[in-house]
Amino acid sequence: MFEDSLLESGGKFKTKQGATTTIAVVAQIALIGVLVLIPLIYTEALPKGQLTTFLVAPPPPPPPPPPPAAAAVVKVHKVETDLNNGQLRTPTAIPKKVAMIKEDEPPPSANAGVMGGVAGGVPGGQMGGVIGGIISSAPVAVPKVATPQKVRVSQGVSEGLLLHKVTPSYPPLAKQARIQGAVLLQATIGKDGSIQNLRVQSGHPMLTQAAIDAVRQWKYKPYLLNGEAVEVETTVQVNFTLSGG
Repeated sequence: MFEDSLLESGGKFKTKQGATTTIAVVAQIALIGVLVLIPLIYTEALPKGQLTTFLVAPPPPPPPPPPPAAAAVVKVHKVETDLNNGQLRTPTAIPKKVAMIKEDEPPPSANAGVMGGVAGGVPGGQMGGVIGGIISSAPVAVPKVATPQKVRVSQGVSEGLLLHKVTPSYPPLAKQARIQGAVLLQATIGKDGSIQNLRVQSGHPMLTQAAIDAVRQWKYKPYLLNGEAVEVETTVQVNFTLSGG
């Protein structure tokens, strides 16, 4: 009896499980069908942007670029010439008629030459030709170059022009202080050979005045340039030495 109850219970369970599975499958299919049919019935729910993109035809392709303009064809007319690399070429055919070119004679010149003379000569030419004419022509005066009023010469040149020299007196104070050395003066020698200007360039102050007083009495020979006496700018050195060192 217990077994019968178990067997009957197992059959009921199997029957209920199969029906439940069938109902679930049918419900899922119905749900999927409803989900598929809703977008077809209610088109407002679909995205308009994507539908517009799908329904609009693509734009036509751009037109091809215009063909390039045809290059202008330049015809070069070949000029026939009888010269080939600077030389006359051999004609390919002998012409039937040869034209003679006659040049006009030049008009007679008023300065026509004489019979047997040189071409390009003039009437009344010089005996001996061009060289004879140059030799016999009058000498051309050479312009004289202006002589400068003052020139600068070295100390050696000015010493060669010295005519009269005065020895300077040794200053007593410099002698007591045993000061010696050279005094260098800048001098201007006039056209007559006299000293006109003296300027001290170097030397001990106790010796410069004695050197100036002596050089002012010096006399030079006039310096000649192009036969004319000119002023000379030079230097004069006066040495002071203690006797007995």
